[in-house]
Amino acid sequence: MEDPAFSATLIAWQRQHGRHTLPWQNTRDAYRIWLSEIMLQQTQVAAVLGYYARFLERFPTVHDLAAAPVEDVMAQWSGLGYYTRARNLHKCAQRVVAEYGGVFPSDPVLLAELPGIGRSTAAAIAAFSSGTRAAIMDGNVKRVFARVFGIDTYPGERKTEEAMWRRAEALLPAADIEAYTQGLMDMGATLCTRSSPDCTRCPMQPRCVAHATDRVKELPVRKPRKATPEKHAVLLVVVHGGQVLLEQRPAAGIWGGLLSLPEVAGHVAMTEDDVPELDDEAVARALLPLGVPESRERLNVVTHVFTHYRLQIVPVLATLAQRAPLAADGRYLWLDTGKIADAALPAPVKKLLLELLGTDAQGRMF
Repeated sequence: MEDPAFSATLIAWQRQHGRHTLPWQNTRDAYRIWLSEIMLQQTQVAAVLGYYARFLERFPTVHDLAAAPVEDVMAQWSGLGYYTRARNLHKCAQRVVAEYGGVFPSDPVLLAELPGIGRSTAAAIAAFSSGTRAAIMDGNVKRVFARVFGIDTYPGERKTEEAMWRRAEALLPAADIEAYTQGLMDMGATLCTRSSPDCTRCPMQPRCVAHATDRVKELPVRKPRKATPEKHAVLLVVVHGGQVLLEQRPAAGIWGGLLSLPEVAGHVAMTEDDVPELDDEAVARALLPLGVPESRERLNVVTHVFTHYRLQIVPVLATLAQRAPLAADGRYLWLDTGKIADAALPAPVKKLLLELLGTDAQGRMF
């Protein structure tokens, strides 16, 4: 599977047409490269740019990140999604400081042993920070390989993925690994895109099997579709004296480690014919230990889509006449409504609170 022409073509294209001005490029700083690679996992460049700048301003070095409370890290990450990445980011920084004196190793094998860094991410970090010759295999690369080489089996299938890794290793150039690696990323992100590939400008078009056989739209083979499960959750928006009550989520699971609104019964599975219902007695029981309600109002359902299910959020606004003392375990806290925008909240919860309190600020005092 060795093919020097493939890498030579890709490197020449990247140097002339690839991306060269992204904020994490033109540096050998492994910390900045690592941060960008983690943020870009399952997230597009446009969405990452602002977070990347703010994150570096708050945590300019790996030592700063390692020393920060995890709550501060989660707050900076809030809204970027896939929150396990943020928890692993913090753990990884602490490991790098404790085990490597704050210097990321250049060996992809050692990098891959750190929290949140898999084989492909480790290779990218090593290539860009140290010029290490190592193969990447992210979604962009799989798509490019599937089309250029006519791979007609699902890339997520174990045998297909293993074959792609062997091909990726065989295609590595003897030199210019940085331009080659960036070229694979750039081609998948700007030309060989999922839905609107620009084949007319692609340097691989003369040798692309998918283009030659009119299968660009068919490749890569998509994962067999399954029906998206539906769940619903009743969230309590408990307000009093210009503050809203928040609950610390467990470290594991959905929205792990973030603050959120108290839930009545968790995320409950629904059938196709179900509509999100409100159990008034269950809501009353959930409010009982929080204080004395003055008023209660069901709000419009908010839909949020996770990777593996769709959640119908049923918010209930409860204004308290008197709040109860908080438990000593630190599970709950009262937050000033003016601080919601900077709090470590899940994106749909933050959006709900900002919209609700922004409207209510005109006419209601909590």
